[in-house]
Amino acid sequence: MGRGGINKALVQRARHAIQARGGNPSIDAIRVELGNTGSKTTIHRYLKEIEGADGDGSAVPLSLSEQIANLVGQLADQLEADAQAVLAEEREQLTRERLDYQNKTRQAESRLQVLENQFAQLAEQHQIVQKALLQEQHQRHQVELENARLMQAAGDQQARLHDRDSQIRSLEDKHQHARDALDHYRQASKDQRDQEQRRHESRVQQTQMELRQLQQTLIIKQDELTQLNRDNARLIAEAVQQQRSNRALQQQLNQKIKAYEAAQIRLETLGSVNEMLEQRHQALQDKVAMHDEASTLQEEQTQAMRSELIEAIAKLKVFEIMPSLTSDGESTT
Repeated sequence: MGRGGINKALVQRARHAIQARGGNPSIDAIRVELGNTGSKTTIHRYLKEIEGADGDGSAVPLSLSEQIANLVGQLADQLEADAQAVLAEEREQLTRERLDYQNKTRQAESRLQVLENQFAQLAEQHQIVQKALLQEQHQRHQVELENARLMQAAGDQQARLHDRDSQIRSLEDKHQHARDALDHYRQASKDQRDQEQRRHESRVQQTQMELRQLQQTLIIKQDELTQLNRDNARLIAEAVQQQRSNRALQQQLNQKIKAYEAAQIRLETLGSVNEMLEQRHQALQDKVAMHDEASTLQEEQTQAMRSELIEAIAKLKVFEIMPSLTSDGESTT
């Protein structure tokens, strides 16, 4: 805040201080003593009043022009003081707003740095998720290939089992044919039993040996069929376990995809917040520019008022000179 206008008491105190130091209480010296405050016209008027009071104690009435000049000087001092006060207040307000703007700017920069760090972390997480996704896709492809191989093996086992069933049916048919042939042979040999007993017994023994061989072959085939059934059950269990593993991998892949989508959404949100902070930063800069223009305009107005006051004082001085010239001319005539 600037100092207010000066008064007679302040001028008298400054004059006494200069005289106490042994100096000359001139107008410039008194103005310096007052802190370069007040106009020289006002100081000169107060100084004349003080010196007149100290001389003979009788007050001399002032002329109308002097009174107007004194009034104009007081108004000029008051206007200058008011203008200085307003200008100082505007500057203080502008300073506060600039500090506030600087604080907000620092906060925005700090927030922007945090957002940039978060963005970098999200980018790293995004790369990690992409790598994990590629690995999951590769594993899934390998699992699909393995599943296809197992399904092909199961199909081959089914085909082999079908072949074994066909072979077993063929052996059973042969066995039945053999039994039928044996019954037919027994029926036919009844008439020739006596004559062909030995040959019959030999053939029966041979047939029984073949029958035992067929039965042994049948047992072996049944054992192979049992082993094939066990292998088929084991392959089916492995295929079921592989399908469960595939479903688990698919669930993990879906979770990774959801996490990636959430990271994308968060990244877009941080971009929107960053854009909003930039807009606020631009608005604050515009406001500071408006305050600078207002301060410049206020200074220009103050300078114009000073010029008008100086002009008015000059006109008053001209008005003071004109009556004296008129009176001198009349006296001469």
